[in-house]
Amino acid sequence: MSKPTDLQHDLERSLPAIASISSSFSQSQGFSPYFFSPEKRKAISDVRRTFCLFVTFDLLFISLLWIIELNTKEGIKENLKGEIINYKFKTSFFDIFLLALFRFVVLLLGYAVVRLRHWWVIAVTTLVSSAFLIVKVILSELLTKGAFGYLLPIVSFVIAWLETWFLDFKVLTQEAEEERWFLAAQAAASRPLLYPRALSEGQFYSPPESFAGSDNESDEEGVGRKALTTQEKEYVRQGKEAMEVVDQILAQEENWKFEKNNDFGDVVYTFEIPFHGKTFILKAFLQCSPEMVYQEVILQPEKMILWNRTVAACQILQRVEDNTIVSYDVAAGAAGGVVSPRDFVNVRRIERRRDRYVSSGMSTTHSLKPPLSKYVRGENGPGGFIVLKCPSNAKICTFIWILNTDLKGRLPRYLIHQSLAATMFEFAFHLRQRMAELCSKP
Repeated sequence: MSKPTDLQHDLERSLPAIASISSSFSQSQGFSPYFFSPEKRKAISDVRRTFCLFVTFDLLFISLLWIIELNTKEGIKENLKGEIINYKFKTSFFDIFLLALFRFVVLLLGYAVVRLRHWWVIAVTTLVSSAFLIVKVILSELLTKGAFGYLLPIVSFVIAWLETWFLDFKVLTQEAEEERWFLAAQAAASRPLLYPRALSEGQFYSPPESFAGSDNESDEEGVGRKALTTQEKEYVRQGKEAMEVVDQILAQEENWKFEKNNDFGDVVYTFEIPFHGKTFILKAFLQCSPEMVYQEVILQPEKMILWNRTVAACQILQRVEDNTIVSYDVAAGAAGGVVSPRDFVNVRRIERRRDRYVSSGMSTTHSLKPPLSKYVRGENGPGGFIVLKCPSNAKICTFIWILNTDLKGRLPRYLIHQSLAATMFEFAFHLRQRMAELCSKP
């Protein structure tokens, strides 16, 4: 490695965590309402609560400035009489205080009490504030009062527009993203089985154990197995090809180039693959059994939307044979809509080996999911998830995510490469939270 793994770098968050693009086979089944239910949603989101606090700060800050302005040698009481009882538009600051009070009452009523999800309320308050302040500055004599004649109108004007920016680009955008995530989770919970089978709770299909170099693959036709079509054989071939590339990447770990790491000890490397370009590799140590990660990430990708908000959907389109499936994945948009949602159609191959669990995959096509106008169709090169067992401790494991992706669209490639490390760190953070949650259950 070119750098030690204990360096700390700040996380960037400009792209969605495309966690679903390398997830693996899941015996498609509905979810219990235990995993996600409407009553578990917060009455008011964290970002909306922050907005309400900022609106309160607006009123308190303007009030404080006004009180300071009143506290002159004549005293607050005399100045209050002059500005309120003997109010004059050209000389009084009282109306600027009332303007802040107007914003406070209207915005909290609209976004804290009624909890509107539209910008029209703040558009009204900002328009009224801006128009009033411009007229007051033009017609009044406040500028003759010294510093406060400039300060109060400018601060009131700036705060009003900051509130508008915060609501439009933070509150409404993030809540819309959370709503899409919630609806996707609910849809997954109510989705019927694609392959009905008498499975008990917590029991999932797992492919047979594979051995490196074995030619006795599960895709061979045999007793009790249906003959594969030409297209299905192509899916199997693509899955094997992706698995070969993944094995080659793992075998050349000494050639991985260090990119960055984080506080948890997660490290992102890069590696150049012939014909496929730069590949990003996440390596993380998890304090949980490898079987738990195998079930949660590889065998149950459709449940990922319950704990990873950057994943909008994951659907199994076809089970080709024991080790090969075709899936459809949607990565949610990010950066306030700058990065639109991407969808992927992937072929995946899953192998259980003595020392690891491997899920490899790459992009393919499927008749059930042609490109849609509402999504940009991304393309994945060979990559996947690897869960390495620890020989000396069954309660810890090493998680590796190999990601080679082209998001298409008009995003500059250098910008994507700069942000993919943060994307992978974010996924590792959600995964570690999920594992801690499962480990805490009796």
